[in-house]
Amino acid sequence: MRILLSNDDGCTAPGLLCLRDMVGAVHQVTVVAPDRNRSGASNSLTILNPLRVQRHADGVWCVDGTPADSVHLALNGLIDEMPEMVVSGINAGDNLGDDTLYSGTVAAAMEGRWLGFPAIAISCASIAPKHYETAAKVALMLIERLRSHPLPKDTILNVNVPDVAFDELAGFEVTRLGHRHRAESVTKAADPRGRAIYWINAAGRGADAGPGTDFHAIENKRVSITPLLVDLTRHSALESLTTWVKDL
Repeated sequence: MRILLSNDDGCTAPGLLCLRDMVGAVHQVTVVAPDRNRSGASNSLTILNPLRVQRHADGVWCVDGTPADSVHLALNGLIDEMPEMVVSGINAGDNLGDDTLYSGTVAAAMEGRWLGFPAIAISCASIAPKHYETAAKVALMLIERLRSHPLPKDTILNVNVPDVAFDELAGFEVTRLGHRHRAESVTKAADPRGRAIYWINAAGRGADAGPGTDFHAIENKRVSITPLLVDLTRHSALESLTTWVKDL
């Protein structure tokens, strides 16, 4: 298969290169990714400035934009052959629950939905992963499964892998997104000239993190696979909201 790889940690990130090496041993891969860490960029596109691209000696395309920019550019003129699938990752750090709203890793996969094939976002559940190879093996297994058993075209798989050796995994689990507690308060500091600066602090711990959630699967050393949709409409509220606005 022809597979487009991207991420949000940057085009030289070890997780991306591990994924490239393992998947590239079996499939034809093209890597188009941000030229630096763009974690938390979500689905943002660069529309007020041009994008610049450099191709490294190893063939990796590095884009001075966001993850969504990278995939959008790849699918709309940068590369010659259209891929059959988009895989985003391997992210250093989990993308669980509310994280999916902010995640550039998930956003790159979402941008790939226009292919008409399911896309995969894959993350290693550690901010300093020691077992990228485990997540890469999981990604390759899911790619092969999607090739033989395709899912609906609008499905995006958000995959989180415990940071353990492959033979320590307790299996695979299809999960729903959990929810986090409120994030820690920002940290106020000062730059060398005395001007106030603020650091966004760590995300909150799992609040809705019981059985069936992605948090619970990771806690129990299981690969979490959550199907995502781009459609944010709350369909169950359409009828009641129609009544609510009737007299406006």
